Formats: sequence, structure tokens, C-alpha cells
Amino acid sequence: MADRTPARLDPGRAQIRDAATMRALAHPARIAILDRLFEGGAPATATELAEVCGLSPSATSYHLRELAKAQLIEEAPSRGDGRERVWRSHLKGLNIEAGPEGGAAEKAADRELSVMFLEIEDARARAWLARRDDEPYEWYTAATSADLQIQVTADELRELNDQVFALFERYARSRRPDPPEGSRQVNVTYRSFPRI
Repeated sequence: MADRTPARLDPGRAQIRDAATMRALAHPARIAILDRLFEGGAPATATELAEVCGLSPSATSYHLRELAKAQLIEEAPSRGDGRERVWRSHLKGLNIEAGPEGGAAEKAADRELSVMFLEIEDARARAWLARRDDEPYEWYTAATSADLQIQVTADELRELNDQVFALFERYARSRRPDPPEGSRQVNVTYRSFPRI
């Protein structure tokens, strides 16, 4: 989750380094809500977001209030009679990292949140494996998974990460308000870390 390079320090992304905000994020429903509202997602009600996170509207409302307390979302203008609260986020995404200068509470919260993100990513990959035989040929063959081992210095690894993220940026949802016909949202998980 180290997001320190210029390409990933976009001012539209919240820089999360405090334990309280990390703990506010540490629920899969909250991540699903944010994923829906980020990157220019249309404002939504608790009822609409309940479908995204698989909870009741009242449970979703609780998570929305917690995300609002953490200043990650805000109430949007009403769509009509004002009976339903509508929520939005002005953010494009999050960069989460306690960093080497973080205290014990921040580092613990960072680890817990990172583990949750890994579990979400792994669940998405398993869901793909479960359904890939039913996917069209072009999507089956376009998807990939790889585990590569490279030999680099810390500076070379930073440079490689910058290059990879620059490639991702080109296809970011926020940069493609009118994506090409036939495009789909795709999960890309990229990890780089030294081996023992």
C-alpha cells in the first residue's frame, strides 16, 4: 500500500496515515461503498449502496455515517423531496500507509487494513477463477495472473513501480468518462516487495 510516487500522490486521492481513519475503513462493506462512490461514481442512497455491499439499508446507513465522520464521503444534494439522504465522495481514491515514521497504533491499523484488502483481492481472484469458463473467449484469454521474481535495487524497484502505475493511470476510470464500447471494469492487483 506504499503510495509515495508522484503518479500516486494525486491530490484527488486521500492520503491516509492515521490509525483512526484506517480503522474507519476496516470493513469490507465500507470499501465496497467507497469503490462505488470513488472515481466519479454517481451519488447514491443507503438503499442503492446496500445492494453493492450486501447489507440492509439501515446497516449501510451506519457505515455511511462512519465514512462521513472520517471525511471520506459527504451528503449530496437531495434528488427530490429530501426524504432520502444521498451520499457522494469528492475523492478519486485512497493512498493508505502508516510509513516508517508511523507510530505503533498506525502501523498496527495499517497491517490490519492491508490484510483486509488482501482478503478482498483474493476473493475477487477466486470469483474470477470460479466463473472464467463461462466468460467470452476474448476475456478468458485477456485475463492473466503471474508471479515473477526479479533482481533489482530499491531505486530500480521504485522506478519500475512508477512505470507500472503510469501505465495503469492511462486506463483509470476517472480518465475514461466515455470508455470504449465493449470495455469492462477490471481488477488489477499489483504487489512488489522484497523476498526474505
